[in-house]
Amino acid sequence: MLGQMMRQELTISSLIAHAARYHGDGEVVSVETDGSLYRSDWAGVELRARKLASALENRGIEAGDRVATIAWNNMRHLEIYFGVAGAGMICHTINPRLFPEQLVYIINHAEDKVLFLDKTFLPVAAKLGEHLKTVKHIVLMGAHDEEAAQMVPGLLFYDDLIAEGSDDYAWPHVDENAPSSLCYTSGTTGNPKGVLYTHRSTVLHSIGGNQPDGLAISASDSVMPVVPMFHVNAWGVPYIAAGTGCKLVLPGPGLDGESLVKLIDGEQVTLALGVPTIWLGLLQALEKAGSTAPSLERTVVGGSACPPSMIQTFREKYNVTLIHAWGMTETSPLGTLNNLLKKHDTLSVADQNKIREGQGRPPYGVELRIVDEEGHILPQDGTSQGELQIRGHWIVDSYFKVEKTALTMDGWFDTGDVATIDPNGYMIIRDRSKDIIKSGGEWISTVELENIAIGHPAVANAAAIAARHEKWDERPVVVVLPHAGQTVTEEEILAFYDGKIAKWQIPDKVIFVDALPLGGTGKVLKNKLREQFGDVLIDG
Repeated sequence: MLGQMMRQELTISSLIAHAARYHGDGEVVSVETDGSLYRSDWAGVELRARKLASALENRGIEAGDRVATIAWNNMRHLEIYFGVAGAGMICHTINPRLFPEQLVYIINHAEDKVLFLDKTFLPVAAKLGEHLKTVKHIVLMGAHDEEAAQMVPGLLFYDDLIAEGSDDYAWPHVDENAPSSLCYTSGTTGNPKGVLYTHRSTVLHSIGGNQPDGLAISASDSVMPVVPMFHVNAWGVPYIAAGTGCKLVLPGPGLDGESLVKLIDGEQVTLALGVPTIWLGLLQALEKAGSTAPSLERTVVGGSACPPSMIQTFREKYNVTLIHAWGMTETSPLGTLNNLLKKHDTLSVADQNKIREGQGRPPYGVELRIVDEEGHILPQDGTSQGELQIRGHWIVDSYFKVEKTALTMDGWFDTGDVATIDPNGYMIIRDRSKDIIKSGGEWISTVELENIAIGHPAVANAAAIAARHEKWDERPVVVVLPHAGQTVTEEEILAFYDGKIAKWQIPDKVIFVDALPLGGTGKVLKNKLREQFGDVLIDG
């Protein structure tokens, strides 16, 4: 033997153990369900996570069992992340905004043994309890509450469970290829599908996604994941935070702009992550409060395309770099992040901003390609447009409890997005394949139409959809949410498109609404808008 290197398992328990050992006094701040602030540190999180693991084992929960959460971004949820996975169980985070029928389906399909929930969602447990076939324990994430105990027979309480656990519990040996967490897709048709992450894929995602040209989180950062912890493990931020020792700020249930401004300024947040609708609210609240958010250096935006006007406002008004990212539940989720190359330093700010409008380049660990309808690989020339496919160390192979692979014959995952990729790997999502508008045989991007509309000063948010048309099959319609207290006409919106896109791509109609339907992750539910307005051009 010539010699060899030491081998250790890549496990989630190794991340939190590292956090306790090397930055145990690093701050972790949580907004609780009642609005109060709770402060702890990484050593405290690790201790309580071990005690939780011990208590679950004592109650008969075994390695491989699924343990569900319906909870906000808070301290107890963070402890569950590490305690459950660290013990070899599977942390199953559930989107609380799903319909009751979907919640029942997901919990039963996952065969969850334990259900943790914040007090906000106690009525859900009371209503659905009799339909949950495999759940042995329902645990309220808080102290003993007699009123809550009356609502759910046999209800356990998180703080009591922690008290049952042992301070001396040691993390068990876990195979890095064992499953660690489970998330279900927020698909709008059919039943949601489960994506099962492993310890190995999660740790590699934490390392690969946190390179200098990735999330670039360091020990000197104060990081606030506004993206929910039930949405693809908060984009992996809790795991990255434990590994780096940054200050972690968990915003709880209050995700309105005013609450976030207060938290950013109060906790000196340097990096915040969330979907575009969150940042639209934040910008309005900053304007109203007169805050310049001096500590904030970067925001990462994903989930749906970010309007160019938002990138410009963050940079010019608040000196904040907005980083576009792209990913899916099936990709853990980081697939691309948009940071500039050295050669872009000489470009004008306008040209740099134009590059930042796209979703960026893949970090080491994933690869991208685009293909045509026949599956032929298209060139990465920045103009060829095709179906986006991905493969890598943290990409789904098959869905939970589905034997058939989710991949193409040659091992790629088809994302359902339509994109272009340039020679440097910069990818731009042109549309979702189910959303793109085909008018008279020509494609119209809903993303582009929305970005223009949101650039209008009177528009708070907008969504473009395909409406059925007798002559052209489909024509674009834009659904507009005006800023509160502002009025704007259809003629003004349509005139705003002049010179920005080809005349034949300009929407046929503008529909004004008081609210846009949002899913649990903050995305606009275009299927709902198509149901409501899909025949508006035929009906007159």
